[in-house]
Amino acid sequence: MNDWVVAGIALAAGIAAGLLLRLTLRWLGKHAKRTRWSGDDVLVDALRYLLPWAATIAGAAIGAMALPLTDRVRGIVNQSLTAALILFATLTATRVIAALIKAFTQAKTGVAGSATIFVNISRVVVIAMGMLVVLQTMGVSVAPLITALGVGGLAVALALQDTLANLFAGVHILASKTIQPGDYIRLSSGEEGYVVDINWRNTVVRNLSNNLVIIPNAQLSATNMTNYTRPEQELTILVQAGVSYDSDLEHVERVTMEVVDEVMAEVEGGVHEHEALVRFHTFGDSRINFTVILGVGEFSDQFRIKHEFIKRLHSRFQAEGIRIPAPARTVALHPSGLSPSAVLPHQREASPELPVMRAPGQL
Repeated sequence: MNDWVVAGIALAAGIAAGLLLRLTLRWLGKHAKRTRWSGDDVLVDALRYLLPWAATIAGAAIGAMALPLTDRVRGIVNQSLTAALILFATLTATRVIAALIKAFTQAKTGVAGSATIFVNISRVVVIAMGMLVVLQTMGVSVAPLITALGVGGLAVALALQDTLANLFAGVHILASKTIQPGDYIRLSSGEEGYVVDINWRNTVVRNLSNNLVIIPNAQLSATNMTNYTRPEQELTILVQAGVSYDSDLEHVERVTMEVVDEVMAEVEGGVHEHEALVRFHTFGDSRINFTVILGVGEFSDQFRIKHEFIKRLHSRFQAEGIRIPAPARTVALHPSGLSPSAVLPHQREASPELPVMRAPGQL
């Protein structure tokens, strides 16, 4: 009877120690969140999961030692408790490694999304190794199991060719750093948007309408793609405009540059340090065309910058008396349905009211 009492006290002490450790680690977790380093959060969270179970298992082991058990039963109990401890340690290591990989990817890319393909691979590897250790601890030989897995792995690889192709394509994409979560990409097939995540099978892209586009990794690695985030996130955009032929081009350039400086300084997404330029390039049918070169912080900022720049430039041109002509055409019609070019000279002299065809763009 005394042995059972001692065993019960040992088990209760282990449970009490586990609860006390859990409360202590919860208090430490609140303080760890206040620090800038995310590693202490991961460590405290892992210990809060492992130490209470370890204390409970230790109490059970001490209680088992106090009981009058046979050697065989004592061996089974010790093996079971050791296997349980290894299992909890494996799950804890899985959580720690997954959290560290997530923290590393977030710090590397600077975005909220993370590449879950590395997280999933690390979880599978750690859990597989832990299960092998558990089986070895329970007295099960793992050599035949590894051999069977090696032989069966060939059949599985043949059956999962597409899945494995996407898996290795995703690893290659991340390892080569062609794209990372947070990049804005556009495929030759037309899909475009921000990369949200790259998992073991596909890449998730969120377009500007806030819809998700799912692209298989193998297809993504085999297609032509433009990455608007690399090597630099800042972009140069072009805005086309035009003024009438009677405009003072020096005045037009000066007014346009003033509007550019105003937009770059006041509108979110503008890059004031970017060297803005105005370049006249074409004598059009009814106006002189020019291009305004602007700088934006990222791909989606260009729509806001273009919107504000066109509004302000139009308003400023109206205030300065600068005219933006629309293309004009003069169409001459003959009452008989014949074009003026088809009328003979003596017919034109006899009918002076016939219209004359003017050159394109001439008013």
